[in-house]
Amino acid sequence: MQTFVVGLGRAGAGLHIPVLARARSAARPLFDTLPIVACDPRRTVQDSAEVTVTSTFEQAERLLVPAKTVVHVCTPPAVRVTVLAELAELGFRRFIVEKPLAVDTDELARVIRLRRKFGLHLEIVEPWLTSTLTKRLTKLVRGSALGELKSISIVQNKPRFRRSLLAPGHPSAFDVELPHGVGVALRLAGNARVTHSAGQDLVMGELVVPRMGGAQIGLRHNSGVRTLIESDLTSPVRERRITCEFSQGSAVGHYAVSDDDDHAQFTVIQDGQATRTVLRDDSLTAWMIRAYRNFHAGADQLSAGLDFAAEVVRILAVAKNICAEPVTGERRARNAG
Repeated sequence: MQTFVVGLGRAGAGLHIPVLARARSAARPLFDTLPIVACDPRRTVQDSAEVTVTSTFEQAERLLVPAKTVVHVCTPPAVRVTVLAELAELGFRRFIVEKPLAVDTDELARVIRLRRKFGLHLEIVEPWLTSTLTKRLTKLVRGSALGELKSISIVQNKPRFRRSLLAPGHPSAFDVELPHGVGVALRLAGNARVTHSAGQDLVMGELVVPRMGGAQIGLRHNSGVRTLIESDLTSPVRERRITCEFSQGSAVGHYAVSDDDDHAQFTVIQDGQATRTVLRDDSLTAWMIRAYRNFHAGADQLSAGLDFAAEVVRILAVAKNICAEPVTGERRARNAG
């Protein structure tokens, strides 16, 4: 398979291209030997032996065979559906799409219509679901070592001032980190409904970026488990922590906070004793290899990955609607200035 990366921001240039280098080395038969083709009108990455950069889809198409190409859609969520539509018209059919799949249920419906019209094979980026840490937690939930799962708490904090101020591609903080957390909660505890949500603006002096400061979601799963997911994008520290409370103990996991290190940490507390384990967890590389295997196999992800990603979008859409209040008063005046 040839590879085409669309969008060379943080996701494309900072994550997908480096991860593709590791994946191509680890699973060579899945990938074409030709250089990766990338497209971004800003040309933020220079041409190299591994990557050929173009500024338009038409330029990129001349270097690719659409029927034999996997497209990585790494554009901001607000323009993702438009990009999918343009590329589908050019004959591309296999797509890796960054999370979230869509920013609301209307956009989700457009994605589903595009998939049906063009017969698209979509793989939605979900490295937390292939994470070694998530697998350990799933094993605890399915087993009986700690008893019945009672509650889940997920904290996803990081400082995100510069990107929120300079590149407003995400409509709200709900679209940044929370798709990962919602996906893990659904995987561990099953289907859920939103019980409450809240969002905060990013405030820095006189400058206000509406709804980009942070977000919270409360879930009640059909199984009775309750989940609270919180994300602070003004935090001074990075943290991706999950706490699962069981009837006979608890488990605390720390996902890797960046691409600087590919290790997670896992602590089980039972009878007053804590056992800590450090796990190798290059989850995005593992996920990428699995996605390319699915493309080679022609696996239809409609009933699995796409439905799951769609449910995450629906939950986030409900949460956004609950706290979708207009910017008013002093904050509106600040933002207008």
